[in-house]
Amino acid sequence: METWEPPLVVGVDGSGSSLRAVDWATDEAALHGVPLRLVYASLWERYEGAALAEGLGRSSEQVMADNIVEAAAQRAHRRNADVKVSTEVLPDDAVSVLLKEGHSAFALVIGSRGRSGMAELLLGSVGLAVAARAVCPVIVLRGSHDNQVRAGTHRSVVLGVGEESRASAATRFAFAEAEARDAVLHAVRAWRWPAHESTDHPLLAGEPARLHEERAVKVLDSALSEAAANHPSVDLRRRITEGAARRVLLDASADADLLVVGARRRQGHFGLQLGRVAHAVLHHSACPVAVVPQRA
Repeated sequence: METWEPPLVVGVDGSGSSLRAVDWATDEAALHGVPLRLVYASLWERYEGAALAEGLGRSSEQVMADNIVEAAAQRAHRRNADVKVSTEVLPDDAVSVLLKEGHSAFALVIGSRGRSGMAELLLGSVGLAVAARAVCPVIVLRGSHDNQVRAGTHRSVVLGVGEESRASAATRFAFAEAEARDAVLHAVRAWRWPAHESTDHPLLAGEPARLHEERAVKVLDSALSEAAANHPSVDLRRRITEGAARRVLLDASADADLLVVGARRRQGHFGLQLGRVAHAVLHHSACPVAVVPQRA
């Protein structure tokens, strides 16, 4: 009896960015042995009515939607014929479709720009909204502005570690990605001087820095120990760096295949739930960004 595997879901819209997302997601599905699901959001049937749609036959919007998902499926098959692919055109807006799909998905994959060609527009309207509300990991394909999809050229995954006292969902996701890719995992913890502290006195200048750095080391060790024990084959590199977390992670993204960050989801809160660090890297990372939700 065949067992059900949660699919890797890709939102497609016919743009070059979404087709590159199909390429990346096909490779990702093959790495993890999960099926690929391609979805297209169409509001034509909702606005015109299903009965009218049936009476008039297939509309130009329906034909276009079917052509888009079929072309995306053929592209995935050409890239890797062993990956199981399914497609569906769903009558809703893109954000609603992807959020609903996320409830039963391995992860969601989104291109960084849509048919408008404006990178920040799609990220602001669709990618950002989905990353801030989805219940599963969301991977936004930053760093593809040269129209290329790089499959693991650096063999490096970067994990941004926050204030976790134990292994978070983002930590577990990053270890699994590094293991599947046979990549080095760089776990990064940034620390900064508290604004109220003064180091004007030369005898005090070194002590506060040492204490803050030691605390960062403890936080990093606590966050990584459980996942490291469960993934002994992963080449783990710990990195403690003084500076703003978003700047440290953006610098690290230049030599990475994937940047993983967490996002806390508060129970009963329905607005956008995305921290400043995740927001910054989604807009400016040099590589794809995985935002992994964690229940607070």
